[in-house]
Amino acid sequence: MEPEHSDSNLLLFLPDDVFAVVSRFLSSRDVCNLCLCCKSLNALVASEKLWLTQCDDLGIVTHKDLVEWRKGVASYKALCRFLVGVKPLIGIWVHQNPELGNVVYVMPGFVSVVGCRIIPQELGPLGIEEGPILWASVFEVVSDYDGSMMFFLHGREKGVNYVYPGSVKLTDKSCNVLLLEVEPGGCGSVSALLQSKSFVHYSGLESSSSRKVCRSISDVSSSQRVVGNAEGMVGFGKLAFSDRRKLLEVTTSHVRQKVPDKMIGPLFPRLRDDEENFQKDLALLWERRSLLCQMYKAGSGEVDEYNKLSSQEAVDPTQLELGDVRARFDLRSISHPLPEEDGNTQCIKRKGLRGYFWNGIKQMLGRSNSMNGNHSVSKKKLMSSGEIRHARLQEFLRSSDTVRLTLKASTVKLSSYRAWPNMHDSRFALYKLPLRVPRDDQEYAGLWGGTFGWPPGKPSEDKPGKALFFLLLSYEEFQGQQLLIATKILEGTHYVLHPNGSAMFTANINEPSSEPFPWDTDADLVPVNVDYAFVGEGIASGYGFRYPGSKPGSLFVFQNGILAFMWKESRVVLTLQRLNLQELLKKGERVSSLPPVTNFSYLTKSYSNVFAGLPSSSNFLSSPRNGQ
Repeated sequence: MEPEHSDSNLLLFLPDDVFAVVSRFLSSRDVCNLCLCCKSLNALVASEKLWLTQCDDLGIVTHKDLVEWRKGVASYKALCRFLVGVKPLIGIWVHQNPELGNVVYVMPGFVSVVGCRIIPQELGPLGIEEGPILWASVFEVVSDYDGSMMFFLHGREKGVNYVYPGSVKLTDKSCNVLLLEVEPGGCGSVSALLQSKSFVHYSGLESSSSRKVCRSISDVSSSQRVVGNAEGMVGFGKLAFSDRRKLLEVTTSHVRQKVPDKMIGPLFPRLRDDEENFQKDLALLWERRSLLCQMYKAGSGEVDEYNKLSSQEAVDPTQLELGDVRARFDLRSISHPLPEEDGNTQCIKRKGLRGYFWNGIKQMLGRSNSMNGNHSVSKKKLMSSGEIRHARLQEFLRSSDTVRLTLKASTVKLSSYRAWPNMHDSRFALYKLPLRVPRDDQEYAGLWGGTFGWPPGKPSEDKPGKALFFLLLSYEEFQGQQLLIATKILEGTHYVLHPNGSAMFTANINEPSSEPFPWDTDADLVPVNVDYAFVGEGIASGYGFRYPGSKPGSLFVFQNGILAFMWKESRVVLTLQRLNLQELLKKGERVSSLPPVTNFSYLTKSYSNVFAGLPSSSNFLSSPRNGQ
């Protein structure tokens, strides 16, 4: 029997406001655990004020925004569920390719979070604060009414804007990699993928009348697929790159939905300092979110096909039955790449005597292992032979009747050099940059934006725009000295001059510089006051593109918070100021996205600005310079 003055009873006597304040010292998981203590605490924990406090403590959106977002969900508890889920996604994500323009910033949208790619660009005379930052949408994760997450990849194909619905798979709250994958189960028929003309042509699976017709996927029961998948499940990441790319392309082509004209609007409201436009944005955003929810729940087939099928009774476009592919594919030869008699003859012609004997040995091993009931060993041997690309693909497709697009957030071991992670070039992935919060002994850590020249941002007659650089400043101990390292993550030129991940400059915080700053005033003729100066080295092109050299210089810290690094010999100056990306993007200009898979992670190596020439709602940018 519960004591009269137990701790739980004391909590019950607290007013809601006081209990909400107490809950600030608890995590959302701890609050949920209180529900398990007793019925009385369960009722107390259901308080809206308590869950509003939990949402507020997460620090993702302002209190005013939380009140507005609450109108679109069942409760503050549901909203907290969503915010806790998407919090690991918020931040700066990058990929090595291309060298220009693969910086994606994930920020709060409207009852959602939105991934925005920063377009490499030049800034006009108004500078960073007033010049329109160009960006393109990559994806968004929207909260459903119950706080669950709905994923939409963004893309543009043949001049038409689409969204590509899918699921979110969050494996770790400290995730550092976002993967775009296709996984078994969900909306998208395997049969439709197999019968896709582009998929058949690509895979070389097109059958002819002379090929032997074998058992199709539809002959394999769901239980058999589950058992086979459990014995040797083939994950998406284990497929060959070409298979992964084609699976993504075909899947997105099947689940895409055309963006209606009503949805071509803002993804997040403008700043609240313009109240009239802010309210207009809210009205558009509410309508857009309602349409997104309807599209997500209606199905993941193409819009035209959905409209055609929706009038038919008892037809669910999200669950398409497996068709009869027996007449189209020889799936047995794909799933088990052991050539039959005709295949032996062809193998002799292709590989000669050595290939013939090797092929015979593989067949003997396969039969022996099958007789002993050790099929998995046989599969491993076959996988090592290099003839398993199509087999793996088919095993992947056999694991379920359907497939779906998935945003997978996971944690992997990554090595890094000066805050820049070493990445896989063949993964459709974005990698999170460790953005450190400034503290007393590392006050310059964080994201900075910069341009070359003094005064900062002032154009000249021969150069009307200044290339925008994004630099990540971090600290590193080296031989007992504390170094401040400025790692370049974005460059606003037409052709890359400095590789991503290179240090634009390093400064020794423990070694003051005696070098004077050569200018007395800034662009507004305001006197320049230097608080500190440190000895450093700036990037130089002496040792090639990938391994640039360095030349001596000094880092100056001004009283107004501006940083400036000056190369000693050339007296070239790179000026930096802290960035608030959320505010810049809300004041910025959205341009068109790339095709969906490319839009997520541009894997093609390129040193030129592949994002130049993107049409926007108001103009067509032939280059970032022309957009200013």
